[in-house]
Amino acid sequence: MSQQMIGLKVKLPVHTKKKSKWYIAICEPLDVVAQGDTEKKALKNLKETLTLFLISCIERNTLDAVLAECGFEKVEISPSKRKSGKATPMHHLNIPLNLLSSHSCHA
Repeated sequence: MSQQMIGLKVKLPVHTKKKSKWYIAICEPLDVVAQGDTEKKALKNLKETLTLFLISCIERNTLDAVLAECGFEKVEISPSKRKSGKATPMHHLNIPLNLLSSHSCHA
């Protein structure tokens, strides 16, 4: 059986703040924080940190438990509710996750 590459994108809300000479980038839903000497570097560092965090959870088979501990639950969202008209001051980071599947999944 051949292996297949699967790409997922996780869109996470983050915000930044300046603290002393550092910029702090925070993803509150996952309680993950990074810093940099500019806002751009802090966001870049947070993206890398979140990618490694999620890959680690997948490798250790703990993603469901970690998400539950962070207060996430599975919900079904109707197409009409996917777009909210609310403005938010937060950034959103797209975190790419590339996975390799060596077997078929029958869901």
